[in-house]
Amino acid sequence: MAKVLIVEDQPSVARALQLLFDLHDVQSDVAPDPHAATERVARGGIGLVLQDMNFTPGATAGDEGVALFRAIRRLDPEMPILLMTAWTSLETAVQLVKEGAADYLAKPWNDQKLVITVRALLRARELQQDEKREQRGRVQSRSGMVYASESMHRAASLAMQIAPSDVPILITGPNGAGKEKIAEIIHAYSKRKNNPLVKVNAGALPDELMESELFGAEPGAFTGSTRLRIGRFETANGGTLFLDEIGNLSPNGQMKLLRVLQTGEFERLGSSETRRVDVRLLCATNTDLLQAIARRAFRQDLYFRIAVVEIAVPPLRQRREDVLPLAEAFLRGRTLEQDARAALLAHDWPGNVRELQNRVQRALALSPSGAVTSADLGFGDAGEAPAEDVPLERTHIETALLNANGSVSRAAEALGLSRQALYRRMEKLGIVLERRPK
Repeated sequence: MAKVLIVEDQPSVARALQLLFDLHDVQSDVAPDPHAATERVARGGIGLVLQDMNFTPGATAGDEGVALFRAIRRLDPEMPILLMTAWTSLETAVQLVKEGAADYLAKPWNDQKLVITVRALLRARELQQDEKREQRGRVQSRSGMVYASESMHRAASLAMQIAPSDVPILITGPNGAGKEKIAEIIHAYSKRKNNPLVKVNAGALPDELMESELFGAEPGAFTGSTRLRIGRFETANGGTLFLDEIGNLSPNGQMKLLRVLQTGEFERLGSSETRRVDVRLLCATNTDLLQAIARRAFRQDLYFRIAVVEIAVPPLRQRREDVLPLAEAFLRGRTLEQDARAALLAHDWPGNVRELQNRVQRALALSPSGAVTSADLGFGDAGEAPAEDVPLERTHIETALLNANGSVSRAAEALGLSRQALYRRMEKLGIVLERRPK
């Protein structure tokens, strides 16, 4: 079983409780104050918190206990918390039970009752955690996603739950965090799974090409157009259309997209024939669209059309428990040295999962055998991340630029960087794009 955390500022009381638990084979740790308690809960391995209500000499109101209870609930909303109280803070303890505390015990406590209560709560917590692990395993197996965090479990579970419906979904989160993977899961478990999933980077479409790209164009519709162009909406007919970086779509593009969503109708560029399609729309953005609406940079009516359900994909730095499982999946059977594991956990991951994957690919290319070290991953020998966000070598960046045909935006996306971060790296390494003759 997991440990009991005893939060008690009086050493003699803490020792008495630890001795009682030792005699009954219940493992425990002690935190002398609320700050130490929250730090210990955050590290994991705690199955129950047994907390006092006052921690400052002379305090009797229980305000400190209330603050600690609520701080622990923010860290772990399902953590069982058992309160120990003197009669002066009994009323406060009763209020916390109404807020979700497991129970309260008056001081001095009854040893037998305390041990029975603690064992029962620890067992209930263990069963709850087992059930959650089994559920997480089922979702991971079905979705093909690799994660250990509760936040990604919620995102994957919601994606699979909403997949069979046809409602438009907005997937939010930073570049490289896994928004496209969520879209793939939704399509794979939808009733449209046997029809196309068409992906478009809407933010990379120049305004003059957006209409022909999405809706198609007749021969001669614009200069240089000699063939019929089938747009992405027609290509996705019967299936799913995934519009990435929707927040960067121009005002004109937003207006045209809104019309299709409202009526299901559009015309190819250069044609007056109205066409209809049956498409399920998924959109993704790293932009706060509500702020964009406030700045009048995004249409509110379009937002309500595309965001019937919203799935948030958090940045990798907010779910560090996913870092090592993802790295091990990318390593394809190779192992990590301890310094590499430490470096991966210490890094802030501005490029998110895409940056992690690129680092692992770099390590596999530079060190084709043996365990992977922090140096193989592009970190310092001491296992600490260097000061720059993404220290990719000149050849790595030049290859990405070459593959992107000189497009800094596409190269940055492939590397898991923002355009600004890639420009900074290029400047530091002296990489200059050749100007092609017009």
